[in-house]
Formats: sequence, C-alpha cells, structure tokens
Amino acid sequence: MTDWRPVADLATLEKRAGMLAEVRAFFARAGVLEVDVPVLGQAPVTDPHLDNIAARLDGETAWLQTSPEFYMKRLLAAGAGPIYYLGKAFRDGERGRRHNPEFTLLEWYRPGWDEHRLMAEIADLFAALGLDAEPAFFAYGHLFRQVLGVDPHTAPASQLQRLASSVAGGDWSGEDASTCLDLLFSLRVEPAMPPGPVFVYDYPACQSALARLHRDARGDLVAHRFEVFLNGLELGNGYFELTDADEQRRRFEADLVRRKAMGKPYREPDARLLAALESGLPDCAGVAIGFDRLLMQLAGLDEIARVLPFDR
Repeated sequence: MTDWRPVADLATLEKRAGMLAEVRAFFARAGVLEVDVPVLGQAPVTDPHLDNIAARLDGETAWLQTSPEFYMKRLLAAGAGPIYYLGKAFRDGERGRRHNPEFTLLEWYRPGWDEHRLMAEIADLFAALGLDAEPAFFAYGHLFRQVLGVDPHTAPASQLQRLASSVAGGDWSGEDASTCLDLLFSLRVEPAMPPGPVFVYDYPACQSALARLHRDARGDLVAHRFEVFLNGLELGNGYFELTDADEQRRRFEADLVRRKAMGKPYREPDARLLAALESGLPDCAGVAIGFDRLLMQLAGLDEIARVLPFDR
C-alpha cells in the first residue's frame, strides 16, 4: 500500500510555520527587503561540487537553481539595497539524513557590511528564533591546527593527500588540496567543535568560492569566507563578496577545469551575473542558511525528512 501521509508530524509543521513567520518579522524589523526570484533559470552553476536539476523552459534546457545568489546579485547591482530570499532551492544527487534535493534556503545580502558584521547578525537571528546559547568564533586555521596539527594554509598538497588517506582510508593522492581539506575538516574538525553556534572564518584561499581574499594576521592568504555550524552541523556559508568581474570569470574557468577533471559535464558560466559585476556590484556580505537544517537543530531532530511536510 502506498504511504501518502506527511513525513513531519503536525507539531513540527506548526514550529516550521512559526519559524518562517519569525524570520520574516526579523528582517522586516531590520529593514531588509524580501525578494522573490526565479527557481528556474537559464544558467547552471559551474561549481564542481554542485549539480543543478535540468528542466525545460521555452523548449530549451533550463536549470532549477541551487541558490538564488546570481539573481540576487543582479538585484544588488541594480541598487536594491539589503535583500533576503526565503524559498526553495534544488541540488541534484543530494539525498540523505541531512540532505534533500528540494530544500528551503534563507539567503541575504548586506551592502556595506563585511563578513564579521554579518556573522553578528546571524547570531542575533538565532537568538530571535529562541536559541539561548552564546556563539563561538574561530579562525579556520586555528581549529585545523588544534585538531590535526597541520597548517591548512601552508601544508603542501602531498601532505594533505597523505593525511586524507590515513584518515579516510583509500588513496587520495590524486585529489587536490581543497578536496582533501574538505574531507579532513568534515571528518575530524567538525566533530571536535563545541556545542552551540560556531562561526568559522578565514577559510583557505583555495576554498574562496565567491569570496574576496586577504592576508590574515599571520600573513597567510585567506578567503573572506565563513561557515556557521550548530552543534556540529553545518547550516550556512557566507562571504564578503567578490565584486571583480574579471576575477569571477577566472574562478568560473577554474571551476570548469575541475569539472572536466572530475568527469562532470561542461556548464556555461552565467553571462548575466558577469555583466552585473561589470556594471558594479556594491561591497556587500552575503550568507545562505539551510532553513530545514536550522529547524532540525531547534526542534531536536536528527533527520531532515522529519521537518519536511513531504520528502518525495
């Protein structure tokens, strides 16, 4: 017999509705405009670790968006000011205890802010949602050195490959430094984090994604990127955003080289985003937080399906 019933119980759905309302109230009080951007677009992502779900639009291939980011940056370049999005996003091949291919994403941008001011606002949002815990802030390199005894900013790829092989098993000698760092951080560093909200900033330059680069107090080249965790579960990823169109184009091209090496199909970079950057994206900080994961933590649940009305 086909099971037609909702996955989440009614009490969880009521909590979900309350959290959605409180998020909107928080941003209304802060003067941040809610925007509703397309979930179906003509441009896919080039990120080698993300895959769009393909669809059809006007008889041509289109893509369910993995994030509203590119549309939101076009709005920022048009002078929209502080904006947020609270709605659906899609990522192919991501299904598990903490992942669902269709999920709810909270993403917002603050013109004139850097990543540290944005981290403070995230902590304020968590408090407004009832999280009564003091946040902790750590530099990525500090945590990595403390747990693994290796400097992630200066260690050669060969050392990271050997360490990844010893931690995860198998042969990681063919993987690049960024992939090895991801593995080591998820398997060793994340489980060692203290409970409560944790913000990790100054990621390695090879993991800069869409963030600017700078020199930290030790002189290491690092990214203006941070991630936020709650009880060891990653909730979101944020940046002091890259605004240089030429550098963004180079990063797209580097993504495509990695996609090819991984055997993934070519994806045409978003020309409209690049044009928006060329026209002038204001200095801003932005973050994307998985709303379903946040609800999981606040509801004391350990599986994403249990906070969704339906998971398929």
